[in-house]
Amino acid sequence: MSGSHRLRWGGRLDRYVIGHFIGSYGTALFLVVGLYLVLDMASNVGDYITPDSAEGESPVLRYYLIQVPFLFLQVAPFVTLLAGMFTVNRLLKKNEVTAILAAGVSSRRLTGPILLVGLLLSVGMFVLRETLIEVLADERDRLHWSLVEGEENRSYEDIVVHGELGSLVFLERYFPEGIGAGVPVAEGVVAILSEDEHYTRIDASGATWTGDAWSLAEAERQEMGASAASEPVAFLEEVEDLDLDPELVLTYRRAGYEPLELSFAEVGRLMQREPDDMTYRTLWHYHLTFPLANVILLLVGLPLLFQYERGRGSERLALGGLLCVFFFAADFVFRNLGLSGGLSPLLASWTPVLGFGSLGIVLFEGMRS
Repeated sequence: MSGSHRLRWGGRLDRYVIGHFIGSYGTALFLVVGLYLVLDMASNVGDYITPDSAEGESPVLRYYLIQVPFLFLQVAPFVTLLAGMFTVNRLLKKNEVTAILAAGVSSRRLTGPILLVGLLLSVGMFVLRETLIEVLADERDRLHWSLVEGEENRSYEDIVVHGELGSLVFLERYFPEGIGAGVPVAEGVVAILSEDEHYTRIDASGATWTGDAWSLAEAERQEMGASAASEPVAFLEEVEDLDLDPELVLTYRRAGYEPLELSFAEVGRLMQREPDDMTYRTLWHYHLTFPLANVILLLVGLPLLFQYERGRGSERLALGGLLCVFFFAADFVFRNLGLSGGLSPLLASWTPVLGFGSLGIVLFEGMRS
């Protein structure tokens, strides 16, 4: 029986490899995140820190701390590949791979713990997006507005919210923190409500969130296509498919400016309202496939190291970097084709993953044992 069959999972070798991988992962993450923070701060810190900022109260540090999880979700597969290559390269430089292979442990079994951690990181990306990002996004946006505009109360323009059965609400200007009162306020509200195969229009100069409904100011309601006179209305009527709350308004705003930062649950909520929208359908698949890149890039990158184990470490790392460029380029092209409607959401999201995944399986199975 070969050594790889006798080797139990979770033993000393696995712990040794995982220990190296965790250390390498921390180093790679620090390099990538640190580089982004340095470049971004160099470009914007002059706008963020102004002479009239109160001492010790600048939200710059908090903003960048909150920004880290968003950056992690964008670069996590790249960091995972770098960490895996750092780990194997270290084992190769110390000639430990030769000793391990001579002991009967296959290269596939040797890299097994790295792939397992990569799988856990894929799950971690999904969990992070669903648990923290939705909560942190609004705070991050609030801090960014405060840093750029120098104002505490944000205001967003031209937000359109869809209902599940065809209703639409247009908000000319939206204040998430309100105007002095601390409750969400909207100005220039136009609602087209779908009710029993006919439409009703509501025009209001403003709306204020009361906790469970929108109180309208100077509002008139009129059935569209009818000659009936308009009548005053005090609240945005409860329509079955509308379910309009402040969180949904901010979700639609983010969908227009930062769709990739939506959570899986948020995308699902928007899909229920606009099932034919190619953007949301593509994002729904993409949020499932992109985390898998943590494993796929390892499947492709690690076997290449064993084929070039006589090369220098810098050459191996450069090869891994080139691999990442190809994957992210393909991911970018196919994703944008899906978002623009040029390709079906299923193909746009799954083609890069399946293509590189198939290549990775072939290379992984062909590794020297």
